[in-house]
Amino acid sequence: MQFGVFTVGDVTTDPTTGTTPTEAERIKAMVTIAQKAEEVGLDVFATGEHHNPPFVPSSPTTMLGYIAGRTERIQLSTATTLITTNDPVKIAEDFAMLQHLADGRVDLMLGRGNTGPVYPWFGKDIRDGIPLAIENYRLLHRLWREDVVDWEGKFRTPLQSFTSTPRPLDDVAPFVWHGSIRSPEIAEQAAFYGDGFFANNIFWPKYHFQRLIELYRRRYEHYGHGKADQAIVGLGGQVFMRKNSQDAVREFRPYFDNAPVYGHGPSLEDFTEQTPLTVGSPQQVIDKTLTFRETFGDYQRQLFLMDHAGLPLRTVLEQLDLLGEEVVPVLRKEFAAKRPAHVPDAPTHASLLAARADNTTEKERTS
Repeated sequence: MQFGVFTVGDVTTDPTTGTTPTEAERIKAMVTIAQKAEEVGLDVFATGEHHNPPFVPSSPTTMLGYIAGRTERIQLSTATTLITTNDPVKIAEDFAMLQHLADGRVDLMLGRGNTGPVYPWFGKDIRDGIPLAIENYRLLHRLWREDVVDWEGKFRTPLQSFTSTPRPLDDVAPFVWHGSIRSPEIAEQAAFYGDGFFANNIFWPKYHFQRLIELYRRRYEHYGHGKADQAIVGLGGQVFMRKNSQDAVREFRPYFDNAPVYGHGPSLEDFTEQTPLTVGSPQQVIDKTLTFRETFGDYQRQLFLMDHAGLPLRTVLEQLDLLGEEVVPVLRKEFAAKRPAHVPDAPTHASLLAARADNTTEKERTS
């Protein structure tokens, strides 16, 4: 099982000091967080994609390419790559290039985005969100697997004898997670292709995401990719920790109360009771995260949102120390002990390459 962090890259004023980081400071802080995540033994760093203030990560592959050069082991991913407003040809080429630079330590999460004005900024209509996601991914999937592609669809100009360059590293496409907050069509799409499904699992009660994951698992088995409990599932989560739970609540409350994403609504206590947000001690984070398996079944990737709402970089790095030293080692042990042997690990470039070699050998043996 993979554990990591994801960032939305918000530039938010620290409510306790009134200090707002510059865009440059926030971007460089994200790089520092990625390096720290590797240092403390996490498996994944993922960045969102946004094209509107107060967010800065408009070019995930640029950031991840830079981080690739400053890290050695950590898997680099996106918390959203906008399949609706990005050209699938550009996605295919950008992520193949990143694959080569990062020696295969790359996957991506496709999503429609949740900011309506982005669509017209890129010449699209939000009412076409689902059809765009379906058509664009159909093309992207082919671009990574076919050397020469002829294509005609509704939302982009046709392609004639087109070859995406560079080709994927070792001719193995980056693994794709389809991310969704509310769309059963996206769960269906992930199941159809045998890809991963990432349930955001923040802001909303767990039962909402439980329905989406159950749909994905059923359809994954329906399409012949394996048993339902072998489907590749990822979850988000939010935590803030201190050694003493009362200290965590006291310190995090002003950030929660003023955060653009969930401030000025339910109380911190109500929100932590009703959603996956955990504010407390490392043991409380462990206890609550372990309940995710009871709700969603065995899964492959757990990402935590930790650097939002104006939290200073120093505090975020302290959080990562607690996560890497006290929380994740226990979670690894507990999840591994409970996971059946037939449930697969999270796919990596190495495992996908090995699976392709095994399939080739089997075909040669039976031919």
